[in-house]
Amino acid sequence: MVTIGSSLPEFKLENQEGVWVESADFAGRPLVVFFYPQASTPTCTVEVCNLRDHFKELEKKGYRLVGISADPVSKQKKFHSKNTLPFDLLSDTSHEVLEAFGVWQQKKTFGREYMGIVRKTFLFDSKGICTHIIEKVRSKEASEQILSLPQ
Repeated sequence: MVTIGSSLPEFKLENQEGVWVESADFAGRPLVVFFYPQASTPTCTVEVCNLRDHFKELEKKGYRLVGISADPVSKQKKFHSKNTLPFDLLSDTSHEVLEAFGVWQQKKTFGREYMGIVRKTFLFDSKGICTHIIEKVRSKEASEQILSLPQ
């Protein structure tokens, strides 16, 4: 599980275009890794659109962004295209990266228990060290939550 001070876990996942992306590809720049439960759902759409709308501000701070969910590449591609996102969405259908970050957890909704993704955002410095974890992501203010943190 990733905690403050942890290194970015090594991973290799496909993006929305089916291109393999490795954690090493993000070396040398601050990185925001956000986990969202399911592509094309209302709250997840609000979150990615907020990040899209404030992408230039995040870039000015030096951040690279990447979103990860358990959705297959085909669903990520539709979600990415429909919302015109300027950052990659990665597919972790095996849940290995989700588990490494500690976001694949038992959840309970309307009395039903199931395994799913807990919405969280992790910030890493240019050396790949976790500096902040946003535990309670407010989808409508996701970028503001990131931008308000010290670098």
